[in-house]
Amino acid sequence: MSDFTAPSSATTASSLGGATTGNSMADASTIVLGIETSCDETAAAVVMGGTDVLSSVVASQLDEHARFGGVVPEIASRAHVETLPQVVAEALERANIDVSRVDAVAATVGPGLVGALLVGVSAAKATALVLDVPFIGVNHLEAHLYAALLDEPHAQFPMLFVLVSGGHTLLVEMTNHDSYRVIGQTIDDAAGEAFDKVARFLGLPYPGGPAIDKASARGKDTAVALPRAMLNDGLDVSFSGLKTAVINYVRANPAISSDDVAASFQRAVVDVLVHKARRAARQINAKTIALGGGVAANSLLRSEMTRAGAADGISVVLPSREMCTDNAAMIASAGWYRLRRGEVTALDAGANPNLKLGAGQR
Repeated sequence: MSDFTAPSSATTASSLGGATTGNSMADASTIVLGIETSCDETAAAVVMGGTDVLSSVVASQLDEHARFGGVVPEIASRAHVETLPQVVAEALERANIDVSRVDAVAATVGPGLVGALLVGVSAAKATALVLDVPFIGVNHLEAHLYAALLDEPHAQFPMLFVLVSGGHTLLVEMTNHDSYRVIGQTIDDAAGEAFDKVARFLGLPYPGGPAIDKASARGKDTAVALPRAMLNDGLDVSFSGLKTAVINYVRANPAISSDDVAASFQRAVVDVLVHKARRAARQINAKTIALGGGVAANSLLRSEMTRAGAADGISVVLPSREMCTDNAAMIASAGWYRLRRGEVTALDAGANPNLKLGAGQR
């Protein structure tokens, strides 16, 4: 378990590469330009006051990577270099502001692919230097917390944040905007990673999450009895065994419908996530459960988490599907909250592909 509360300058410097803490520097009129290049989405956004999204532009690299069945780091980095200037220009144009109106520039500094990260970080620092405005390094995982709050900025704390993506599965207790701790996580595969691997095995297209969601709508989710690992063991989760169970079952039953397998697999993943979320929410007396990350776009997860929240008397916040996947609006929003706390990142800071959520992450 890891804790993160109101970072001191020492804590922030160690986690975000040379950040310093001073007086509040943001208000409702402060405009932050956000840049996101951690993986295979080139994104820029303009956000005012932390929650008012003036523009959000995302250029997908899906076609470039689909034939490889996953993201190729070198291709991703080169695509960012080619695309980012146009994406930033379009974000400013859609926001109907001149670049001189930007009060700060925020960019993802980690985690992610190091080459891809460096493209965005370098562009953001150069822009901040030219404009003579603060540069704010943002943790990509922290930003997903704010993606859920863009449409519900007044959601009540304490909040349980369920981050489910291709690289991470985390249960996060959030008691305020600057205070959170990881209370559960995957011990092996992330939920999104399991979706991609199972989809690939079933011959479904990349990315696996949307493909399995679509196939599941045609299948029967009780067709295959699959395990729910660690269901009653703490708050950590495990999906590696589930993936293996799917592979073994299909090999032993080659005539089984792929739609039925997809539906049964999806149901197993969602059952675990919802069960663990309810347990964690009770443990921390959460008033709100918020979803984030690419898997938060899954239709069954959204409906089942909403149903569970209603049954338990807990508000459930679902980000729009556009905000579930990587985007720069969440980067700009997280940057605004950091700026409000007076946290500015030094221009000699680099990228950290293994950056954890908060200090002391195990």
